[in-house]
Amino acid sequence: MPLHLGPFVRWRSGLVWICLFSSGFTVIGGEHAATVTHPLPAAFSDLLPHFLLEPDDVYIVKNKPVTLTCRSTPATQIYFKCNSEWVHQDQHLIEHDVDPATGLPVMQVKIDISRQQVEKIFGLEDYWCQCVAWSTTGTQKSQKAYVRIAYLRKNFEEEPLGKEVALDQEVLLRCHPPEGVPPAEVEWQRNEELIDPKTDPNFFITVDHNLIIKQARLADTGNYTCVAKNIVARRKSSSATVIVYVDGGWSEWSKWSPCGADCIMWRSRECTQPTPSTSGKDCQGLDLQSLNCTSEQCPQTASGAEDVALYVGIVAVALCLTLLLIVLVLVYRRKKEGLDADVADSSILTTGFQPMGIKPTKPENSHLLTIQPDLTTTTTSYQGTLRSRHEITGKFSLSNGPLLEPLPNGSHTLHNGKLPSDPNDFMNRLSSQTYFKTLPRDNVNTSYGTFNFLGGRLTLPNTGISLLIPPEAIPRGKIYEIYLTIQKKEDMRLPLAGCQTLLSPVVSCGPPGVVLTRPVILTMDHCSDACLENWAIRLKKQSYEGTWEDVLQLGEEVVSDPYYCQLEAETCRVFTEQLGRFALVGESLSMAAAKRLKLLLFGPAYCSTLEYNIRIYCMDDTQDLLKEVMQMERQMGGRLIDEPHVLLFKDSYHNLRLSIHDMPQAHWRSKLLTGYQEIPFYHIWSGSQQTLHCTFTLERQSLSTCDLTCTLCVWQVEGEGQSFTLDFNISKDIRPLDSDFLLMDNCTPALAGPSAFQIPYLIRQKICSSLDTPCPNGADWRLLAQRLKLDRHMSFFASKASPTSVILDLWETQHFHSGNLNQLAAVMAEIGKQEAMIFLVSDGEC
Repeated sequence: MPLHLGPFVRWRSGLVWICLFSSGFTVIGGEHAATVTHPLPAAFSDLLPHFLLEPDDVYIVKNKPVTLTCRSTPATQIYFKCNSEWVHQDQHLIEHDVDPATGLPVMQVKIDISRQQVEKIFGLEDYWCQCVAWSTTGTQKSQKAYVRIAYLRKNFEEEPLGKEVALDQEVLLRCHPPEGVPPAEVEWQRNEELIDPKTDPNFFITVDHNLIIKQARLADTGNYTCVAKNIVARRKSSSATVIVYVDGGWSEWSKWSPCGADCIMWRSRECTQPTPSTSGKDCQGLDLQSLNCTSEQCPQTASGAEDVALYVGIVAVALCLTLLLIVLVLVYRRKKEGLDADVADSSILTTGFQPMGIKPTKPENSHLLTIQPDLTTTTTSYQGTLRSRHEITGKFSLSNGPLLEPLPNGSHTLHNGKLPSDPNDFMNRLSSQTYFKTLPRDNVNTSYGTFNFLGGRLTLPNTGISLLIPPEAIPRGKIYEIYLTIQKKEDMRLPLAGCQTLLSPVVSCGPPGVVLTRPVILTMDHCSDACLENWAIRLKKQSYEGTWEDVLQLGEEVVSDPYYCQLEAETCRVFTEQLGRFALVGESLSMAAAKRLKLLLFGPAYCSTLEYNIRIYCMDDTQDLLKEVMQMERQMGGRLIDEPHVLLFKDSYHNLRLSIHDMPQAHWRSKLLTGYQEIPFYHIWSGSQQTLHCTFTLERQSLSTCDLTCTLCVWQVEGEGQSFTLDFNISKDIRPLDSDFLLMDNCTPALAGPSAFQIPYLIRQKICSSLDTPCPNGADWRLLAQRLKLDRHMSFFASKASPTSVILDLWETQHFHSGNLNQLAAVMAEIGKQEAMIFLVSDGEC
């Protein structure tokens, strides 16, 4: 046993002992023994070592080893240990030196780390190394240096998307670089040239690598690329094409022209302020306008006695024509003698019409609201269809004269001399006008009809979209041809900025500019979660010039404005005194704001190959999109393979992921190369892309394999998710999913007059006259609104000339398909308005 004269430490496995002395050290035992002496000056023999250089974090690039360096003074020995184990002395490269300023010895040690050493513990913990220095007084440890294998994956987690933007609009291009170690640095290029926000402050790169163009300029049109790089590689995203367009704008109107021979003067304007460019839209509206001249401005073609003779002749001809018309009317009325009494019968104003002059028997336990017939009513008080609402077919007509035409089923229709126009002809005439050039040309998404003061209803079946035209909304003596249509989102450039998203379909009703004496009600679906504290929801309307304007913000309505909105859980009802093009746009106020997504799963109705495709649609939860996808899949030969599901999608900037699991491996396999598919956040949040979907291609081992069992998962990263368990036979699936969710709405697209309403016209008048007058005890329209749970809109109702009529209009829109007049009668009984002559009778007495 050798003599040990000083402190010692045990190193590694016990094979080597190191004895420390003031004059050096001795290595004893093991396979090798050596003694190295580095004497320290006596003045510094009691100093602890301190590090002049500590090892830093390093990255291994490809297969190149890295070197860690450690330097200390005064030190008699330095060794590395990595992940708590000492590195063998043979792997140390030791250098000695003397500090010229202090005379202290300086020791430097280096070791090399290979990729294989790091990979041995990869996944358990990070690979780290630390050096330990000794002196005669004690030891010191350096900081830990982490050694990592550098890499940069090929695929970007989110790539920028091309878009078309208006001049001066803010542009956001998103980029999430590939995963890498060290994390990749990001730069942006436009047309292969580097973008430097320091030299062009119109560009801004956010901390999460997105590029913002503060105000789009024409020069900003180009191909934008996100570039990610680290010490290993440099990756480029696919290019995103940004097109900055300029919509046309009018110059001022020219001066009026002199009056022409036709006593009309004209003025014009040009679409040059600015001129449309880069696929920008033309100006909307008329470029030529006419105006009748006053009599003083008209050119004089006759004077004196000649004028008197001309006027006398005109008056004489007019008198003759008037007398002739009176005679024709008298002859016609005599031929139709006895008809007026039937038309005046109040039974034409109820929902269950009966043959004229026949009094039906009274059924048991069937009640409606009614009043005594008003026998003073004349045939001129109604222009519309005398049929039950349930008997009306898709054909609709209403015209302008007191002609009575029998129908094949014994009912009668009042016409006024003009046959209904063909639907295609109607759309062609509208589309020929400048403002209506963007209207859809297909009749599937359009309804139209002719209406007078009795009002009516337009409906787009299976879309949740309708337009209620209340009685007296159209001035008496006026007849309007009105349309209702859906605009395809990809055809509309609805400007959205920041956190804004489209919450509803884009709906047009018109023609714009018609005079309305009270608001109509436009009903459409929305896809927000209806939590107004998380949203700023605005109603937008397109102007004649084509620009979109905010006309209303929910929660900040002003009763004097021509617009008002009621937001229900899934439906929006817009009161408007002006027809036009509308959309509901929401701006999230917090990351808790959420949209409702409808998730639809489709597969082929018939599969004769080994491959079987499952398509998952992720779309806004509105009926019009559901109808579009169902029709598209039917044309593709697809069918629903699971019930629709609803998912809340939050404004968290996280993408939507979809994956498939739990397939029987012996019979099926997925051909997807990655663990999941992903739909970028902005594609969904913008609401402008209608049919987003992912396809999972599965392959069965043989054609005889028909039973499919699997689990599909759809979730927002760090958010809510859904999972669907599928278990069905792909060749013998008899579940009636398609018919259950096709929303077989067979309602008539156009209804005019009393057939469009649940409440008979004369009863409605009596209710309004009774409840519009305020009562001291509150038994008036206010109590009606409270009983119908509409009291949130009291100030809006109070601003109208007839608050009761507006309440009944809203009730009609909510209960057209499922209206219960018994319930309304019960409410009236609670109010106690006996003087309104309202009582319960059977359907037959109506």
